[in-house]
Amino acid sequence: MSAPAKPRTSVVTCPHCARRNRVPAAAASVPKCGNCHNALPWIVDAGDDDFAEVAERSPIPVVVDLWATWCGPCRMVSPALEQLATERAGDIKLVKVEIDAAPRLAQRFEVRAVPTLLVMRDGEVIARQPGAAPVAALRRWLDQALQPKEGDKQ
Repeated sequence: MSAPAKPRTSVVTCPHCARRNRVPAAAASVPKCGNCHNALPWIVDAGDDDFAEVAERSPIPVVVDLWATWCGPCRMVSPALEQLATERAGDIKLVKVEIDAAPRLAQRFEVRAVPTLLVMRDGEVIARQPGAAPVAALRRWLDQALQPKEGDKQ
């Protein structure tokens, strides 16, 4: 019998105080800096086996980046997405999915172009953006996706 899998973590430098923190890929609450207690950027990788835990059960909205290692525009949009995740630490989580390593997710989300970006809330896709875009356009897209709709609870 094997030991239970150790939860994946990454090390994130706090943009406020520069302290390095371990951040879990999945958690019930937003990660905060152990030193200054500000919200940390939540940027993680996920695949076929852990996407539900990492993205669908997230306590905050998730931007999903469906990308490929061979894709030039994917490498260009990645820093813009990381910038947005840092700017909106505590409000969004960035989950990166390498589609060649996660073919079931690529099929599930009907990826026809890479990168394909999704916004998910409570496990449901609420917005989709095929292709790369500059950070200003991605910010507008994200703002529009996360606006409360009429009749939604705030």
